[in-house]
Amino acid sequence: MKTLADRFRRHAEMMPPGLYRTLMFAFAENWEADGVVAEICRDWADAPTSAIVQLRLLAGIQRLVLTGRAPQLVRYYPNLGGTSAPEDAWPHFEPVLREHVTELRAALEIAPQTNEPGRAAPLLIGLFDAVRRSGLAKVRLLELGASAGLNLLVDRFYVAGDGWSAGPADSPLRLLDAATGPVSPQAFTIVGRRGCDLAPIDAASDEGRLRLTSFVWPHDLHRYERLRAALDVVAAHPVTVDQAPAAEWLADQLASVPGPGVLTVVWHSITRQYWPTSEVTAVDSILAEAGRRMPIAHIAMESPILASDPASDMRGYQPPLLTVRLSVPGGVLDESPVVLGTVADHGVPVRLAAV
Repeated sequence: MKTLADRFRRHAEMMPPGLYRTLMFAFAENWEADGVVAEICRDWADAPTSAIVQLRLLAGIQRLVLTGRAPQLVRYYPNLGGTSAPEDAWPHFEPVLREHVTELRAALEIAPQTNEPGRAAPLLIGLFDAVRRSGLAKVRLLELGASAGLNLLVDRFYVAGDGWSAGPADSPLRLLDAATGPVSPQAFTIVGRRGCDLAPIDAASDEGRLRLTSFVWPHDLHRYERLRAALDVVAAHPVTVDQAPAAEWLADQLASVPGPGVLTVVWHSITRQYWPTSEVTAVDSILAEAGRRMPIAHIAMESPILASDPASDMRGYQPPLLTVRLSVPGGVLDESPVVLGTVADHGVPVRLAAV
C-alpha cells in the first residue's frame, strides 16, 4: 500500500516546476522524517487516495497566506505578486506549519472544491446548440454539483471567439478565445436559475470567497483572475445553490412543468465521476421521465474515461467531452448524446468537433 509520502511524490512528479511541486516533494520527505507534516496528517495515513490530502494541506496553507497570517510566504505566491524561486521555499514554510498545526489539521477536513468560471464557455456553446435545435429561447437553467453557482451566471459573462461573441462587453469576466471551430450564437433568455451541491459555498461571503480562492493553484494566474472576476459578478447578482444530492434535488425541480415555451436545461461539469453508480442511474432515470413531460436539454462536460485516483499516473484519462441530449415536447430524450467537442479541464478552450 502506498504511503502518503508515495502519493505526495507521485503527484509532484506529474506537475510542472513551481511552488506546489516543490512543496509536495518536501511534504514527502518531512512525512518520512516524522516531521510536522506527519504531525498534521497523522489521522490521514489510511485515507483513500481520492481524498487528495496534499491539496487539502496546500489550500490550508494558502488560506493562512491570503488572510495575512503568514506574510513571510507571500513572496512565493505568484498570484499575490511573489517572484521568489520556489526551490528554497520549504525552510520558510516549515516554521509556518509548526505554528499552525491545529488549524492545518482542521483544514484537512475541507475537501477540495473549486468553481471554474472557464466552464461557462462549454455551457454557453451547449446552450447555443440546445436553443437552436429546440427552437426555444427561454431557458430554465439547473446545475448539478454547482459549488458556488458561478456558472449559473453564464449570460452575465462576456464570452468570445473567432468572429463571434456573447454576453455584456463590460462584464468583469471575459473569456476570450473560448472555442476553436465554428460557433453559431443563439439568442436566449434565462428565466430561472438554480443549483445544488452536497456542500454549497456562499460566494457572497468572505469565507466562501476565501475557500474558493485557496483551492486555485497560485501559479495558475489566469484561473485566479477568472475566479476573482466571477466573484465580482456573483456579488452583484446572487444565485441560489441548495444543499442536496443531485438526484433528490433534480426530482423536486422537475416535478412541475415550467410555463409554455421554456426549455429546461440540466447542466453539470466534472462532477458525475464523484457520484455513486446509484446516483448516476437515478439522475438518468429522472431526466428520461421528465423528458416525456417537458422540453429538456441535458448538457454535460465530463470525461468519458475517468482516472480512479486524481494523484495517480492518470492512465486511461481522456479530456472532458461536451455533450448535449435533447427532448422536444412530446418526444423522448436522446438516447445517445450529441458530442460537440472536447474541452480543457478548466473549460477553455472548447475544441469543437468537425461538422
